[in-house]
Amino acid sequence: MLTLLLIAIPLFMSGAIFLMGARMARQLALLAGIAELLVTLTAMYLQHTGDTSGLLTFDRQWIGPLGISYAFKLDGISLVMALLTSLLTPIIVYASFNRTYKNPHVFYGLLMLMVASMIGAFTTTDGFMFYVFYEFALIPIYFMILIWSNAENKAKTTLKFFLYTLFGSLFMLVSLLYVYQHSHSFAFEDLYAAGQALSGSEQGWVFAGFFIAFAVKIPVFPFHTWQPSTYDAAPTAGTMLLAGIMLKMASYGLIRIVLPMLPDGIAEYGSWALVLSAISVLYASGMAIVQKRYKLLIAYSSIAHLGVLSAGILSGNAQGIQGGVMEMLSHGILAVGLFFVYDILESRMHHDDMSRMGGIREVNPKFAFLFFVVVMGSVALPLTSGFVGEFLLLLGLYQYSAILTGVAGLTVVLGAVYMLRAFQIMMLGSANMHTQNFAPLTKHETTVLAIIVALVIVLGIYPDPILSLSNPTVETLLGTH
Repeated sequence: MLTLLLIAIPLFMSGAIFLMGARMARQLALLAGIAELLVTLTAMYLQHTGDTSGLLTFDRQWIGPLGISYAFKLDGISLVMALLTSLLTPIIVYASFNRTYKNPHVFYGLLMLMVASMIGAFTTTDGFMFYVFYEFALIPIYFMILIWSNAENKAKTTLKFFLYTLFGSLFMLVSLLYVYQHSHSFAFEDLYAAGQALSGSEQGWVFAGFFIAFAVKIPVFPFHTWQPSTYDAAPTAGTMLLAGIMLKMASYGLIRIVLPMLPDGIAEYGSWALVLSAISVLYASGMAIVQKRYKLLIAYSSIAHLGVLSAGILSGNAQGIQGGVMEMLSHGILAVGLFFVYDILESRMHHDDMSRMGGIREVNPKFAFLFFVVVMGSVALPLTSGFVGEFLLLLGLYQYSAILTGVAGLTVVLGAVYMLRAFQIMMLGSANMHTQNFAPLTKHETTVLAIIVALVIVLGIYPDPILSLSNPTVETLLGTH
């Protein structure tokens, strides 16, 4: 029943926020986020003790003749994804307190709807329900960008984002229905068995459909073109939701649905997907290096890191999948941290042109230090959360191809180039006329950055609780091959 509670809390709170109007909208959203985190931690404790008493599963028929059920389960991997969502939701809501939104009850109501949809996708064990939640998450973020973006071309950008991702998802639906014709049920276990019974060539075509759908949302080159402009147009809280949580639904889908269902198709016909993932690293890193605006640099940096994530997962071994789970958690935290740094810079400078900055460390050393720790996590410095995930991903990919590992591994070197260069341009040197009056961090801003820095360090020094939590489920999924 805890699985239903994780969905019900943001869903109920969304309705309450809509009905109550602007008064207390932010506080109610923050309260819902904290409640989500407490429920998730309780579920993790129950999973650890093994005394679940049925609290971590729920299964009721929705459309029985079609084999569609309200089926949800919190196992090792879905618990990590629930932790990612419930951990970042209160941080994102609290980080948004330094912004004033028109009609805040609508903004935070949509945010809560999006959280409910993402939790649903991460916890369901029914393929049709996964598709429903996967698609429904587009609706709240579409309106969040359309209404609260300050970009001049927001209508065009938002429409491109919505249509691009919606069209990509049709490939998943077609592949899902093809397997369903053989399973006559949308339950994951039945889909796994039916998918494995397909011929190698059939599995290859079904895999192509799923990968195209997920590659659009991850995103992977050349399906990435919606991402930089959408990140740029979205309000910061929306960008945090997109980069930190929403895009992880696609990489989670690779782990939860594709790997156990289509092992022969990936082994025989999946090399092109790994090559595209490796190309994403080189392309996005190159684009990040030449960016003059900080927000676009982070957008391309995200594509590069998620290219490694996709490649490591598709290597299809325990190290790659474990690395994928850890990297999804770490990247979500780091992405929120990097975009919050953007929010701080933009609130003071009213732009993110790095060439017009410099010397901020002289004026605000605390901000520079906290930013530096987040940068170190992003470039996968040992003893930060970024190192653990990327090391496991590359270790898993090496078992598939040393050449692809060499290409994907360049993300560490190239990431250091563009992230440290950006830090140097913005933070170091002498303060100029634009930065000499850079305001100190508020207590609110310090709290958000301190929490993120603490998570980056703690997960880097002691990642075992996360890896131990997900490992049994990873072994189970691999055992279904």
